[in-house]
Amino acid sequence: MNLPESVGNRIRELRKAKGWTQEQLAEAASLHYSYIGGVERGDRNISLETLEKIIAAFQVPALEIFRFEDESDRSKALDEHMILISDRSIEEIVALTKINREVIVTLDISGRKDTN
Repeated sequence: MNLPESVGNRIRELRKAKGWTQEQLAEAASLHYSYIGGVERGDRNISLETLEKIIAAFQVPALEIFRFEDESDRSKALDEHMILISDRSIEEIVALTKINREVIVTLDISGRKDTN
């Protein structure tokens, strides 16, 4: 798979994790929906400016567009989690991180009790 196809697939994964249609992504990025379709198929050789618009629409770090992995359930779940918190304020993200830590500690403790 070439780079435009890999980037296009990744954009599709992030769009689906956000629960958006191509039209919704196009609107958020100020692009035409047919253009998004071409990008996702790898038919378009997009500019950095266009890629920047798409990244801004997703509100994710640019690195996320180039994180190519198998489309595993784990990867999908991580994408969905990242998308859920991406438009939150830093204070909310910090609070959510603390809550997640507490839940993980509880799960770890609970898991140890189940194995004893």
